[in-house]
Amino acid sequence: MEHNKDVELWVNLYAANLLSWASHKVSDPELAKDLVQDTFLAAFEKIDSFKGKSSPKTWLFSILNYKIIDHYRAKVKQPVKLDNQLFSSFFNEDGDWYSQKRPKDWHEEENHLLDDSDFQAVLKKCMDNLPEQWNACVKLKYLMQKKGEEICQELDITPTNFWQIMHRAKLNLRDCVETNWFNN
Repeated sequence: MEHNKDVELWVNLYAANLLSWASHKVSDPELAKDLVQDTFLAAFEKIDSFKGKSSPKTWLFSILNYKIIDHYRAKVKQPVKLDNQLFSSFFNEDGDWYSQKRPKDWHEEENHLLDDSDFQAVLKKCMDNLPEQWNACVKLKYLMQKKGEEICQELDITPTNFWQIMHRAKLNLRDCVETNWFNN
């Protein structure tokens, strides 16, 4: 019976936080409530496996995150139902646009921003403004297509440090490109 009291206490302590998180992740209040309820049911069923190596809150959030992932996996596996009559007037049997139905300004060959020499100059300037180690990480990852593990060994940094550097470098590059390219 002690387990019942644990779960009851956890519901009182953590339900609001779990609901807030689930609502943020699924953008559907009713579905979020269902996921939180499923989380507590799973916790109650598996309470004997909870060893206390993490806090109950952490354990419950872990269960909830798996419930959210399972929801999206199931949603992805659902077939998409399209009105074939509606779409058959736009697309041929291969799924390509009929030329006369193609949206205006639809180009056969897309222009890629990276093909634009002016953009390349802005990107190079932004890359050059990064701290040396950040620049090296970005170039090794995206230009030389090396794996994080290799980059960590080459630059003698920890994986945590590498991902932190990459995160900060991407934010810095985004701000720089937005300022120097999109706001011109």
